[in-house]
Amino acid sequence: MKKIGRSLIFCFCITAFFATVTLAQTQFKVLATKKTSTAEKEMNQAAEAGFRFEGVSGGSTAFGGSEVVLIMSKPADADSKGRYQYKLLATSKTSTMQKELQQAGDNGFEYRGQTVYESFFGGDEIVVILEKDTKAEIKKYEYKLLATSKTSTMQKEISQAGEAGYIYIGLTTGKTAFGGSEVVVIMRRDVRVP
Repeated sequence: MKKIGRSLIFCFCITAFFATVTLAQTQFKVLATKKTSTAEKEMNQAAEAGFRFEGVSGGSTAFGGSEVVLIMSKPADADSKGRYQYKLLATSKTSTMQKELQQAGDNGFEYRGQTVYESFFGGDEIVVILEKDTKAEIKKYEYKLLATSKTSTMQKEISQAGEAGYIYIGLTTGKTAFGGSEVVVIMRRDVRVP
């Protein structure tokens, strides 16, 4: 009899656990815009409501034309209102992206995603999403952007960066202002704060 009682209690606990897991649902928000400045503003508004970045893609949508499309999520049980801050960088010049990435890294922003899309003003732009956890200790990052039209050159550059302590974090291919069609790799290493 004790065995049956224990089995029933065990089954009840398992059922209660899975019922709780099932009830904890995630909300999603899809953001789509032609202007990267609008995308950053909308991401930060969603973050204030507790949403967090999940993914990005650039391309043509059925009714919007060329847009940056972002997915953000908010677990039902999460208390993340105002916790995250976002920075969206967009440029067709790899030198500008390197400079802006480093400025963001110096301010504790961490790489979260990248894409290429045809901008509202014409031409392809590299778009990089960065996130900062406002409730965590600030970590600083040193970013390295590698861009070349030759994969053999990329092999050499990425290997050298790896030897210098950088890790791979992102890759896109697309047309940039100077190089035409290029492979663009972003790498990062932690900066030790004294």
